[in-house]
Amino acid sequence: MASAQVAHAQDRAPDVASGQLLAKGTGYASVVRLTQSGDPHADGRLLLVFEQNGMAGIPLYVSNDRGKSWHFMQDIADQEHVGQSPWQLRWQPNISEMTRDSGDLKRGTLLLAANATRNDEKGHVVEEDLQLYASTDEGKTWHYRGSIVRGGGHPEDKDNHGVWEPDIHILDDGRMIAYYSSEQHKDEGFNQLLAHKLSSDGGKTWGKEVTDVAVPGGVERPGMAVVTRLPDKRYVMNFEDIDGPQNGKVHLKFSPDGLHFGDPADRGTPVETEGGAWPAACPVTSWFPVGGAQGVIVVSAERAGGNGDPAGRSLYWNNDGGRGPWWEVPAPVQKITGNIHAGWTQALLMQKDGSFLHVTSSSSANLDQAWKATYNVMLYANAPLNFNRYEAEDAARTNAVVIDNPHASNRRMARIAAAPYGKLQFDIHRDQGGAHVLRVRYEDIGFAATPRISVNGNVIAVGSGKPDGDSGWSMMDVHVTLKNGDNTIVLSGAEHAYDVDYIEFDPAH
Repeated sequence: MASAQVAHAQDRAPDVASGQLLAKGTGYASVVRLTQSGDPHADGRLLLVFEQNGMAGIPLYVSNDRGKSWHFMQDIADQEHVGQSPWQLRWQPNISEMTRDSGDLKRGTLLLAANATRNDEKGHVVEEDLQLYASTDEGKTWHYRGSIVRGGGHPEDKDNHGVWEPDIHILDDGRMIAYYSSEQHKDEGFNQLLAHKLSSDGGKTWGKEVTDVAVPGGVERPGMAVVTRLPDKRYVMNFEDIDGPQNGKVHLKFSPDGLHFGDPADRGTPVETEGGAWPAACPVTSWFPVGGAQGVIVVSAERAGGNGDPAGRSLYWNNDGGRGPWWEVPAPVQKITGNIHAGWTQALLMQKDGSFLHVTSSSSANLDQAWKATYNVMLYANAPLNFNRYEAEDAARTNAVVIDNPHASNRRMARIAAAPYGKLQFDIHRDQGGAHVLRVRYEDIGFAATPRISVNGNVIAVGSGKPDGDSGWSMMDVHVTLKNGDNTIVLSGAEHAYDVDYIEFDPAH
């Protein structure tokens, strides 16, 4: 059972992780909630897998109390190469539950895809095998189904032909689809590309490879595809663009059927705030039924660029189907990133009470160990996420600057120059407009300053703010009317420069 980690989120220091300690682990968390088992005692149970150091297999953990505590079940081992000691099921596990039949597998079957590797006599990886396993007894036993694709070579070799990061889904027609990364097309000018294969027999055999994302030139490495279904039935695929124009920047591509994502050379839609921050590396995109009919798309990543938190402690969200700017919200687990595997693929799951379970790896708190992934730990936390709050550092800035501040809601704030120079512009989407309370958290810098606010071009009368406890910040509430859809809120310079933490909306009662 898990024990408490070092700090509470509300009193953490920037270099201290928050969350509950699950286990030692290097990264790559994947979690599933059972909903199709038919067993009332099992439905609602959570299963979690991740990468661990060494050759023991993929660790499987279970929670029967909605993620409050976790218990180790077993290490899932490679069944295809039994007796061949250099082989083991090790990397990039993806666990899911089938919501419809596929081949001879029935709805409710659990699927585990992961990368089995073979080491040479020196312990170097020389072969990879993306394998699929199935469980019909809620994870107690697992049975090998087949190999999706095989590759070879050490990950750091220039001529490596590796295959990585399987992501499994069942299409509406019952066919199984596996998305993955491939380095097997370097002689064609693709350093790495994203592809998929289809199976009509429940993962026993797989068809031809189809390319989804491939940037020519032999430099860029699109990788780590994760695919999610949206409420309008579209599929959205995320990927990292390693060695692209902005290294590691997360992009999205959309498909009507999960099979066709457009021109493979088209990078698609970048995930980026108006203020220029963008998540980078190891993305996971999820959709949740929060807010209006479109819900909210949430992206986690290992790190960030462009004024984003380099430790990757923010989640990026969008409530307009991936269109327009993105916004940040602090992740439930505040991890430490001392090595690139800390936060390497994270898990996020919405609970029945509207809170979110977050599982991620974090570097060791020991500075001598933080740089080495073998000392990483898996942390988890359950917390609400506020999708009514818009961080000031994510707004478009005119004569304004982003400043780190551990007492701000996302560790950062924006300082606006005095009138007539400074401005923050928040272009927000609200499915449901109408009367709202607009809340502004702000602070002067020693000279009186009252924010000036306009909504959709209309100047809003404001009063004086009230102290937000003894923090030095003030809170100002004003009543505004929003349109259904897109709205523009502008905070302009005041008599003197001032700081803004965030704006927030609540429906007026």
